[in-house]
Amino acid sequence: MTMGDRLKELRLQKNLSQEAVARAIGITRSAYSHYEINNRQPVYETLIKLAFFFHVTTDYIIEGETRQQEAGLAREETQELLRLLNHMDEDKRKASINKMLSVIRESE
Repeated sequence: MTMGDRLKELRLQKNLSQEAVARAIGITRSAYSHYEINNRQPVYETLIKLAFFFHVTTDYIIEGETRQQEAGLAREETQELLRLLNHMDEDKRKASINKMLSVIRESE
């Protein structure tokens, strides 16, 4: 499967048009179309926007690495942590962040 095939598959999974994807990441529909038919490859910045938009890694778009679900899970977990932290009072938030940093440092 090519990069263009993966982009098309991701787009169709979301039931989106090429125009909708292009508009969302700030490029023309024509440019996006060329990515899907493998006439061109996106520049680095566009590749990052595509990965973020589709909730996959750049590796997945480029090489088909099966990290799509991992990227989605990591993003969901991060959003949930941020939501929880934002709803805590300042003291609890600082204590929670310090505990997380402690655990991270221990695992390095």
